[in-house]
Amino acid sequence: MKRPSWDEYFAKIAEDVARRSTCVRHRFGAVIVNDRKEIVSTGYNGPVRGAVHCIEVGCLKDKKGIASGTGHDICQAVHAEQNALLQAGKLSRASTLYVNAFPCKICARLIVNSGIARVVTSGSYTDEEGLKILRDADIVVEHIDL
Repeated sequence: MKRPSWDEYFAKIAEDVARRSTCVRHRFGAVIVNDRKEIVSTGYNGPVRGAVHCIEVGCLKDKKGIASGTGHDICQAVHAEQNALLQAGKLSRASTLYVNAFPCKICARLIVNSGIARVVTSGSYTDEEGLKILRDADIVVEHIDL
């Protein structure tokens, strides 16, 4: 029996968190883990609190023909990384963020300013500009295949 590495373990948890998403296009999950290997917070993508879920009314971006990775201002969703960062607050400093996609450029900026030290991705996303933002800010970015 082979035990998963810590990165594999937390990346799999991010995938499980993503199962709570109500987005009809993408199911993203994020997990913030401190240097003691303790989960600080989790987040998944979905509408703002109290709003109707896209699985109930459909995707506004689909209805308007907006491509994936664009039109973030049209979508009512809060991204998985954003929700995890909101829950973690200052506890995210010097932590690792696991996410089952590449962070978009908006999330990347928030990750930089939150003090996250490392981002581990286990999936992809059409908007790869966020990866450059993270690397330019000297945040360690690693990708693992699950």
